[in-house]
Amino acid sequence: MNKIVEEFELYGKTYRLETGELAKQASGSVLVTQGETTVLLTAVVSSEEKDYDFFPLTVDFIEKMYAVGRIPGGYLKRESRPSEKGTLTARMIDRPIRPGFPDGFKQEVHVVATTFVCDGQNPPDCICVGGASAALLCAGAPFDGPAACVRIARNVETGEWIVNPTYEEQELSDVELTIAGTADYISMVEAGANEISEEDMLAAMEFGQKAIAEFCAAQARFIERVAPQPMEYKLHQADPSIAERVERHYGEMSAALHDADKLSRIAKIEALKAQIKENDFNEDERAVWGADIAAACKALEKRAMREMVVSTGERADGRRADEIRPLHIVPGYLPRVHGSGLFQRGQTQALSVCTLGTLRDGQRLDTIDPAEGKRYMHHYNFPPYCTGEVGRMGAPKRREVGHGALAERALLPVLPDEDSFPYAIRVVSEILESNGSSSMASTCGSTLALMDAGVPISAPVSGIAMGLIKEGDDVVILSDIQGLEDFLGDMDFKVTGTEKGITALQMDNKARGLSTEILGRALQQAKEGRAHILKAMLAEIAEPRAELSQYAPRIETIKIPVDKIREVIGTGGKVIRALQEETGATIEIEEDGTVRIAAVEGPAGDAAKAAILAIVKEPEVGEIYEGEVVGIKDFGAFVRLTPSKDGLLHISRMANGRVAKVEDVLNQGDTVKVQVIEIAENGKISLDRIDKPSAPDASPAANGGAKRGGYKDAQRRDRGDRGNRRDSGRSDYRRPRNRS
Repeated sequence: MNKIVEEFELYGKTYRLETGELAKQASGSVLVTQGETTVLLTAVVSSEEKDYDFFPLTVDFIEKMYAVGRIPGGYLKRESRPSEKGTLTARMIDRPIRPGFPDGFKQEVHVVATTFVCDGQNPPDCICVGGASAALLCAGAPFDGPAACVRIARNVETGEWIVNPTYEEQELSDVELTIAGTADYISMVEAGANEISEEDMLAAMEFGQKAIAEFCAAQARFIERVAPQPMEYKLHQADPSIAERVERHYGEMSAALHDADKLSRIAKIEALKAQIKENDFNEDERAVWGADIAAACKALEKRAMREMVVSTGERADGRRADEIRPLHIVPGYLPRVHGSGLFQRGQTQALSVCTLGTLRDGQRLDTIDPAEGKRYMHHYNFPPYCTGEVGRMGAPKRREVGHGALAERALLPVLPDEDSFPYAIRVVSEILESNGSSSMASTCGSTLALMDAGVPISAPVSGIAMGLIKEGDDVVILSDIQGLEDFLGDMDFKVTGTEKGITALQMDNKARGLSTEILGRALQQAKEGRAHILKAMLAEIAEPRAELSQYAPRIETIKIPVDKIREVIGTGGKVIRALQEETGATIEIEEDGTVRIAAVEGPAGDAAKAAILAIVKEPEVGEIYEGEVVGIKDFGAFVRLTPSKDGLLHISRMANGRVAKVEDVLNQGDTVKVQVIEIAENGKISLDRIDKPSAPDASPAANGGAKRGGYKDAQRRDRGDRGNRRDSGRSDYRRPRNRS
C-alpha cells in the first residue's frame, strides 16, 4: 500500500492520520498526530475463532519514555508495567471500541497504542481512540466505525468550550469531559468538574457529541482514500433449537429473579440453568453445544429481567426505578487510624480509611504525563471474598485502578490546598461486600473517612450509579443499580457531586441510540438520589472533625530566608538530621524557604520549630540572650547567641572593675546573660553582660589600680612590658633572622 496521509484542522488544532509506511504486517496500522504528539495504533485480528462467551478484545497503551526525552527510572532502565495513567488510557480506548463489534464475533482482536512523541502540550489519550478506530477500519474488521473521542474543557473567564485542550488550557478550565462514540451515539463518558450544574454538564456533552461527529467525518474521508478490503469472517450462529428449548423456562427464570438477596437469587438462577442443561439436552448435545447452551440461558435471564422492569416497573429486589437501597453509615469505624468510615448500601459495603502524611509522602510519577506527582491518592481494593468467590490476590486489576481513579477524581475538587493543609492524603477503600455501585460506595465512604480525619474539605461528596433499560421506545432509568442490572442493562452511569454540583462522572453505554435527552433525565434523577444519600451521611457526621486524630502528625509551616536554608540543612545535611533525631519531628525544606515540621507529639514539633527559628534568627540591638561561652581570647569571650551566631563580650564589659584576665571571670562552657549593644556593618556583634559581678579581688582595679574605662592604657603598658621582656636576658629568646 502506498503511504496515505489525511491532514485536517478542527477547533484551532491540527491533526494527521497516516498509514502505509509503518507496521505493515499488522492487520491495520495508523499513525495519528495532534500538534507534535504522535502515537502508532496497530490492530491485529486473529483468523481463529475462540470458543468464548465474550468478545476477546485486548487493548494495550504503551508509554515510551523516549517520547518525552527521558530515561526510565529504576534499576533496569526500561519500561516495565504500565503506570496508572497508562492503565486508565487503555481502558479509555477499550470502552468505546468494544460495543462496535457485532454479537457473535469471536476472533481475537489486539489493539496496541505506542507513544512515539509527546510534545508536552497535547495529551496522547483522546487521539488514540480515533487512531484505534481507523486502524480497525483499515484492517477491514467488522467494526461499526468511525468512532472518535474528544476532551471538552471550558475557559472559566470567557465561558468558551474548548475541544482537546492543551495541558495549559485545561488548567484554566472548571470541567474536564472526555466523551467518545460515533456520529450517531455516545458510548463512553468520563468527567471531572468543580461542582458544575447538571445543565452545564449536559451542554458540554451536547457540544462534545457534535465535535465527535466532525472527527468521525474526517476519519471517514481517510478510510475512503485507503479503500480497505473487508475481511472475511463469520459470526457464530447457535443451533436455533437451543433457544427454543431454553425459552420454555421463561416463567421459572422470572420467578427465580424475584429475590432481593443476591446470593440466594444467584443460587436459584444457577440451579435453574443446571436443570435446563441436564433435562433439556442429552450428553452429546451438551458436549457439542456447551457454550451455546450457557449463552442461551444467559440471554433468557437477561430478557426476563428487562421485561420485568419495562412491563411492571418492578426490579429484582422489589424496588421502584428511583428507589435507593437501605443505607448503613458509620463514621469513625476503626480506632487509632487517622480517619475511617463504613458505608453500606444494600449488599454493597465499603470501608474507607484515611491516612495523613507529610508532602514528602505524596506519590512521585515517572510517566509521559507532565504531572510529576500527586498528594491525594485513592486506592480501591476488590478482593474475591466480597462477592463470595475464591480467587487469587495480587496486583490491582484494571477495574480496580479505574474505580480508584474515579473516586479520587470525585473528591479532588473539595480538598484543601497545600498552603492551608500541607498534608499528603491517602484513602484506601476496602470493598467488603459487592452487589453493584461499589465505586460509588467507596466515594461516599471516603468522604466519611476524610471528615472523620479532620480534613477540612469544602463540601461533602456523595455518589450514585444509574442504569438504563431500553427496549425499542420504552426507556426506564434506574437509580442505585445492583450487579444484575449492571450486567444485563444498557448503561452504567456513575455520578458524584456535592449539594452544589457535579464533581465527577463516568458512563459506559451498551445501547445504541442513547440521546443527550436520556442522559439529561439520568443526570436529574441522579441528583435526587445523591441528595438522599448525602442527607443520610450528614445525619451521622455533619462536618469535618475540629481536631486531627491524636495519632496523626501535626504539621506546622514556617518561612525562613532563602539564604538561611544552608544553615538549617548543614554540611551534608548534618544539622537537619541532628534536629530530627533530637526532636523526633520530620522536617521538610523547600527551595523557596518554606519549612514544614511534622510531629505526632506536640512538644516535638515545638522543639524543632524553636530550634529552626533560633538558627535563622538575626540578633538585634537591645535583645537579651542567655548563651554559652564558646571561645576565650585575651580580649574577651565569644558567646553563642543562636546556633549560627556568636557575639563578642569584651573583657572590659565582663565585670564591674578591671579584669586582667578573661579566665578570672568566665571559662569556656559557662552560661552568661548578655545584651546586644552593637552590630557592625560586617555583621560582627558586640555584647554587654547583664548583672555584672564585681571584679575578682586579685584584679588591680580591686586594689585601687586602673579605673574602669582605663583599659587602653593598661593594654599599652602590657605591650610595653612585653617589649621589655623581649630585651631581657632570656636564653630562649630568638632574634629575627637577617634576610639581607
